[in-house]
Amino acid sequence: MNTNGVRTLLEHAPEQQLTSRLFLKTLALIYFAAFYSLSGQIVGLAGSDGILPFDALMARAGEHLGADAWLQLPSLFWFYGSDRALQYAAWLGCLFSVTLLLGIRPLLSLLALFLLYLSLATAGQIFLNFQWDYLLLEAGFLAIFLHRGANRLTILLFHWLLFRLRFMSGVAKLASGDPSWRDLSALRHYFETQPLPHVGAWYAHQLPELLLQAGTAFALFSELVVPFFIFLPRRMRLSAAAITLFMQLCIIATSNHNFFNLLTIALCLFLLDDRLLERWLPAWLRPATPARREATGRLKPALTLSVALLILSVSLPLMFTMVTGIQPHRTIAVWSDAVRRFGIGNAYHVFPTMQTERIELLIEGSRDGSDWQPYRFRWRPDDPARPPAFIVPHQPRLDWLLWFAPTQAPPGTIVLDRLLHRLVTGSEPVSALLEHDPFSADPPRYIRILAYRYRFTSAQERAASGAWWQREFIGHFPYIPPRRP
Repeated sequence: MNTNGVRTLLEHAPEQQLTSRLFLKTLALIYFAAFYSLSGQIVGLAGSDGILPFDALMARAGEHLGADAWLQLPSLFWFYGSDRALQYAAWLGCLFSVTLLLGIRPLLSLLALFLLYLSLATAGQIFLNFQWDYLLLEAGFLAIFLHRGANRLTILLFHWLLFRLRFMSGVAKLASGDPSWRDLSALRHYFETQPLPHVGAWYAHQLPELLLQAGTAFALFSELVVPFFIFLPRRMRLSAAAITLFMQLCIIATSNHNFFNLLTIALCLFLLDDRLLERWLPAWLRPATPARREATGRLKPALTLSVALLILSVSLPLMFTMVTGIQPHRTIAVWSDAVRRFGIGNAYHVFPTMQTERIELLIEGSRDGSDWQPYRFRWRPDDPARPPAFIVPHQPRLDWLLWFAPTQAPPGTIVLDRLLHRLVTGSEPVSALLEHDPFSADPPRYIRILAYRYRFTSAQERAASGAWWQREFIGHFPYIPPRRP
């Protein structure tokens, strides 16, 4: 790119000032939802008596890695890493979300929100190792450069982020070799087997087969073709925004994916422009005075250009590998891993494979080995008559991770093993993550797991029984972890 092209990219983008302001307001609400959701979970997930204690991980990292440990585990908790600090970080995140929403010290708020969420994501380990967490971190990082007005390069980086999210998700579906995407049967299974369905999923599951196949084809089109519209003239960009918005609303209507779809919708704002928003936004969302243009200087353009090079140096090799299957040179891989630990430049691959049946593991405990009492989770399918709840934008991290356990995938099996150990040793923070712990005052001596195959009822079955699920008992498995001395 020539010097004039670079200078043009670093120019103020007057047509994107209202969209940038609205994005920051929306991001503040999403940040609030994410932090508030964590505030009631983080101690049980990563506290000293939680499922995956972060203080123990920090101690091991400090012992083996020395001064490099903070690069491997970037977190403010190196300064103060108690259970109270985890809780305070979540509440501080809520506070700075409000200050950002109100426009109070926006730069300070954006910096604090990014550092706090990065710290909690590091502390949460596999509980916060999801694509929506990466997406929030990178979007929050880029949002820092919207302070006092956006330039064209910052807007382009937001376009690149949305493109990667959508296009890489589509490529991953084809590259996985999963036959349900290739024969367009994915939606036949998805509504029933997704991690935490709500009532809308039951209704979508009843749709005719032909409509479900058309929906699968449209999902692939929206991920493999529509993302390229982002970089085309205005009319095509608006088409990309409309199609992506429609897809996200359909997902929200049928799935509990926390704030993920809301953040994707927010990113679509950068496909619009102020001319369009001024026609549709209510007056209270418009700035009372024109957005202030930042004084000409060298620092912000230089920082924006450096960030662009950083993100491209990581994201381009990742995308190349996903599309071609060719692994990058080890040096590039090491650099990519180092940068992505800070939530920047990640790959995205939403539902590359589809489960075709739903297995649920129900946990029971006993003090004598004969009288068994069930543990109840708040959001996982359990009682077939209980309607699946709509909980967007909340994400119950434990309930979500246990979805992986029946498949024997490591995240789920690790969490299940640690959960059972904490239940039998009487961890109060872990017990608080459940809807009901029948042994909270006196932990059980024995634990067992009951496996059931769940499926949605048909419309006729539900009319007759009132149940949302049918379940079939598969078997039970004893688990007797060691008692605490």
